[in-house]
Amino acid sequence: MTSLHRTVAIIVAAAAALPAGAYADQIDDISDFFVKADIISGPTVVDCTLSGGSQNSCFSITVKPSPKDYTPGPWCPTNVSDGADKGGIWFLDGKVEDVNGAFITRLADIYGDAEWQLFDKASGDIRFTGTLEACEAAARPDVDPEYQNYCVQCLPEYLPDDASVTYVIPMAPVMLDEPAQTTRAGSGIAYNGVRLDGPAPVEAILAAHTIAPFDDCGGHVNIHVGYHYHAVTTCLEDAPASTAITADFGPQIGIAMDGLPIMQHNEEIADKLDVCNGMTVEGAGYLYFAGAPGDNAILGCHVAEIGCTLEDPSGTCDASVDPRRGPPPGGENQQPAKMK
Repeated sequence: MTSLHRTVAIIVAAAAALPAGAYADQIDDISDFFVKADIISGPTVVDCTLSGGSQNSCFSITVKPSPKDYTPGPWCPTNVSDGADKGGIWFLDGKVEDVNGAFITRLADIYGDAEWQLFDKASGDIRFTGTLEACEAAARPDVDPEYQNYCVQCLPEYLPDDASVTYVIPMAPVMLDEPAQTTRAGSGIAYNGVRLDGPAPVEAILAAHTIAPFDDCGGHVNIHVGYHYHAVTTCLEDAPASTAITADFGPQIGIAMDGLPIMQHNEEIADKLDVCNGMTVEGAGYLYFAGAPGDNAILGCHVAEIGCTLEDPSGTCDASVDPRRGPPPGGENQQPAKMK
């Protein structure tokens, strides 16, 4: 087992904070894990207070909220004649649907609501948010009435050049007696530095007769947190090498906010997972497995105390003060559930 997996896979009931130098090897391996991320600073060891009040040592890493190995998008098609290559994807009945022009024309039938009309019947042109101002007005819970019946997209270029997110994650997990909901901190961070978010607020989006598609990688842009994932698709298959212990379960694609590994979705073991999308693997400890792309849930919940996501890289992580601490989410909170 590598140092990285010693860091994120070993289950401990409580982890006492150790001197920063004690984690030198683990920090090196965490750096290797995030080699494909657009890192601004870190990872470094910092003191932190986790969501349950535990005093711990965490690693802090500040990244640009976008991948550097591909260009995100597209999201909204512009005409009803557009094919799948012009738009992104959407979650429908647990499956992934291409958001092409034909999909836009079928929204009234799909949702049984004649109020859906995102396109001009004469020209076939689709209404979509094409400016920062439109993005800000439409990509919020109380959608501006002017942008109802729109395809909503926010583009990466709307973010300031110095946009960043700082993740503060425990070096060793502190397990909970009961799982906890995913908060504004999100579910975790992928190896390419992109946020693995909680569920997208699909009901709120649809209530305004809007569609906010994800690109084929399962991501879209929120002006507060940047580009982030609501689904794990094939875009995260080129992950760092797994250890022999975890190789049978697919690659590790990220680290959860509680310090535990997130593995690629594995349909073969889906019926063995608990409500948080995880299971204990002999020799590796507890592993999360990303939900199926259409599930709108990368993780179901967290089984250990979480750290923080911070807008200010110099900020101190105290996740016990407010469990919703961190930048506004790309998705809504998920309610806690009992473990199976």
